[in-house]
Amino acid sequence: MASRNNRPKDMDLTDEERALDFDPPPDDIISVEKSFEAKPVAPWHKQLTARAVIVSFVLAVLFTFIVMKLNLTTGIIPSLNVSAGLLGFFFVKTWTKLLAKSGLLKQPFTRQENTVIQTCVVAAGGIAFSGGFGSYLFAMSPEIAKQSGEANAAKNIKDPGLGWMIGFLFVVSFLGLFSVVPLRKIMIIDFKLTYPSGTATAHLINSFHTPEGAKLAKKQVKALGKFFCYSFAWSFFQWFFTAGDGCGFANFPTFGLKAYEQKFYFDFSGTYVGVGMICPYIINVSLLVGGILSWGIMWPLIDNRKGDWFSADLSKSSLHGLQGYQVFIAIAMILGDGLYNFVKVLGRTLIGLYNQCCKKDLDPVNSAGDDPSPSLSYDEKRRTEMFLKDQIPAWFAVVGYVAVAIISAATVPHIFHQLKWYYIVVIYIIAPILAFCNAYGCGLTDWSLASTYGKLAIFTIGAWAGAAHGGVLAGLAACGVMMNIVSTASDLMQDFKTGYMTLASPRSMFLSQFIGTSMGCIISPCVFWLFYKAFGNLGVPGSQYPAPYALVYRNMSILGVDGVSALPKYCLILCCVFFVGAIVIDLIRDLVGKKWSKYIPVPMAIAIPFYIGSYFAIDMCLGSLILFIWQKLNRANADAFGSAVASGLICGDGIWTLPSSVLALAGIRPPICMKFLSRATNTKVDGFLES
Repeated sequence: MASRNNRPKDMDLTDEERALDFDPPPDDIISVEKSFEAKPVAPWHKQLTARAVIVSFVLAVLFTFIVMKLNLTTGIIPSLNVSAGLLGFFFVKTWTKLLAKSGLLKQPFTRQENTVIQTCVVAAGGIAFSGGFGSYLFAMSPEIAKQSGEANAAKNIKDPGLGWMIGFLFVVSFLGLFSVVPLRKIMIIDFKLTYPSGTATAHLINSFHTPEGAKLAKKQVKALGKFFCYSFAWSFFQWFFTAGDGCGFANFPTFGLKAYEQKFYFDFSGTYVGVGMICPYIINVSLLVGGILSWGIMWPLIDNRKGDWFSADLSKSSLHGLQGYQVFIAIAMILGDGLYNFVKVLGRTLIGLYNQCCKKDLDPVNSAGDDPSPSLSYDEKRRTEMFLKDQIPAWFAVVGYVAVAIISAATVPHIFHQLKWYYIVVIYIIAPILAFCNAYGCGLTDWSLASTYGKLAIFTIGAWAGAAHGGVLAGLAACGVMMNIVSTASDLMQDFKTGYMTLASPRSMFLSQFIGTSMGCIISPCVFWLFYKAFGNLGVPGSQYPAPYALVYRNMSILGVDGVSALPKYCLILCCVFFVGAIVIDLIRDLVGKKWSKYIPVPMAIAIPFYIGSYFAIDMCLGSLILFIWQKLNRANADAFGSAVASGLICGDGIWTLPSSVLALAGIRPPICMKFLSRATNTKVDGFLES
């Protein structure tokens, strides 16, 4: 889910910036654990309660709808950890209050149980991202293959099916959990990695369970609920005016019809106004810069070369026409940004490991496992003691990984005949190393490279399989295998960090992640299937759910198999320029330091509107503007309630997709089509109607 560290840039955008801007609260200035000293810590099996699983399931369905909608519209997913923790606290707190009044309460609600709920919900929602429903998995479909116009033979296409999607996710989503379990002590205690999102979530949960924090949480839930209702009601109202394509407030030509044709308009989306309030300012500005650069300058200029650079007779969806420039230049920027950050994070990982090894050589006493340093604070000693109390045996992790790998290697080729068993075995041999690198790098930077590793799998496995043996589909399937492993690995380590700081047992954290992943493997395909059946134009450019990254991922796979022959005229030169440009911008951002980097656009964010357009960037910039003005008027109030208000806007608009899908499946259509025409077109329409 948009949670933590694995979202996307496709969804990795918000995490990168959060890592740059995140300053964890000073720990142990006032001891956190001393304030909870009087409260006993329940054994691990009592932290994972039936009520926690029930609440997690309800919230998992809610957040899966939200993430799925974001996946299928722009692919930008903000961190929803605050919402998950807050709603989990609210539901169980309400539950326990009712039971307490009736005298039936047997177990009080603790921060450890709150952590379990948060972990379970985020794990379930995370499958909506790593499952590839807006990227590699949907890229296999006939709808996306038709748009690319290349490699659309039957061997490179697979129709979405509920059965095979659930089966595929079950056999590939658990390997990441087993791959990093033996490293939890090294990462959390020995290396003392920060895991900023996990740390921030822990501080949030700890604060909820203090008297002052509980009062604030109650007010935050009230604000979230209020704006949830506003957003849901507004989405319901908009529905009445969407009887046909291009109808409704979502197609309001805010800046005029000419700007509307170039994708510059405000579409009245509560979701993206809320997302804009959560994402850093520089991300929203970067998106707008990308939209202006592409749709305002580049595409009109390239379109004027029609008949010279590309045939004027090509359809709009042809990759040999304007869309080829839009897609491949965006891919070049994404790959340039991904490569730079892959090298940067890998370098920091290796340097960190080297420093740790040198430290152990210089400090043989501590490396031998003797008592922890007396300089440790009370909080650190207490947390370390509880974290090491419930061990997960290393043999369990090794046996689990090998068993699941064997089952997966035997099963996946039956789902994707193009992905041979030996391709999968190679991936599973390499995967633990990449999972470790991803989890370690995430602990340093809060940035998961799951999508980058997935793209590497696309190119390597796709090229290995070759065009004659369905290399396009093989590359996309390999991307899914790799992304699920490295994504869940970094997620679990973030959870261990949260559990470490809230005294939740590693066993309860592992099991809650396991249960959440299992929920996600069923809920996410079912939600996607509902979208797929309810909205007949899913994945079509200009539709309500264009799924832009599905076409991007498919074209990456085609590029990996066919090479640069798939590119239109001069596109390779432009791709090289933007690939190098992305690297140079990233390098400048790092060289100038944190103070000035917040004023330099992010290449990944610049690339996103290249294909989609700028309408959502305008929504997000409005969200930023609202938060900016709010902070100027009352910063304390904005900091306390900004995330709650944003989450309410996102959740209300997101959950409306459930009733709208049901109405579509039932054949109930909106009664009104509200469209906007130019004066000349309107005159023609009036003349036609009067004749």
